[in-house]
Amino acid sequence: MKTFQVLIFCLLTHFIQAQNKSLLWEISGNGLSKPSYLYGTIHLICPNDYFLTDSTKAAFAKTDQVYLELDMDDPSMMSKMMKTAMFTDGKKLKDYLSADDYTLLNDFFKQKMGMGLDQMNGMKPFTVMSMLYMTLLSCQPQSYELVFTQMASNAKKEMLGLETVEFQMSIFDQIPYEKQAALLADMVRKKEESAKEFGQMVALYKAQDVEGLLKVMDNSEWDFNGYEDILLANRNAAWIPIMEKAMETKPTFFAVGAGHLGGEKGVLSLLKKQGFVVRPVL
Repeated sequence: MKTFQVLIFCLLTHFIQAQNKSLLWEISGNGLSKPSYLYGTIHLICPNDYFLTDSTKAAFAKTDQVYLELDMDDPSMMSKMMKTAMFTDGKKLKDYLSADDYTLLNDFFKQKMGMGLDQMNGMKPFTVMSMLYMTLLSCQPQSYELVFTQMASNAKKEMLGLETVEFQMSIFDQIPYEKQAALLADMVRKKEESAKEFGQMVALYKAQDVEGLLKVMDNSEWDFNGYEDILLANRNAAWIPIMEKAMETKPTFFAVGAGHLGGEKGVLSLLKKQGFVVRPVL
């Protein structure tokens, strides 16, 4: 009998864990007249791996406004991003790289993108890292953010942002440029491992496993160890009052990077602590 009870417990545990694997979450209770929804995105994904479920489209249709990390329909967004992506103090990327690492990156980008570091020397390391991630994909990537922006435009829903461009880009100014540059070189030096880890993250994303995704990010060799609060936790906490106010006003569809959802300091947990009922939508 004891063995049978253990077996049932294991099966139920597995079922509950499987049920909790979702990218889409309904937010209700705590005085809300209508539910809102939270969706976890991945910023880079190949079209063959991209998917958007009918339940997500249905949830989107039930809401009156859309919040992404940034206000994607702001016409000045790109110019702001370009401005904040560049050094303004006369420094260059070369100043933060050893001679060997500069040569390594220069040769890599010439091979992959047809331009060397001299052509991007005024860019901050994180900007160049974003370009590096593009080389890990064997495709022209699909963007969930652009899809939701287009859906909002088609449905004439107001588009808003949880953060400003200036704030989001300033986050990386809090991480030493030397560390960012060294990490950039290390990713190229171990590009096969980098690509493999990125593939693992995509697989977990397709499995809608936000906790597994966060675990890989936490254990990543190329993560900004020691700066997790700056990159995730502090931002998650700052989003909660904005989300609360938005949901009180009208049903809202939120879409943020899936890495922000899981864990004790994740958005899902923080919403629950505020008294909201948060449940996965399959």
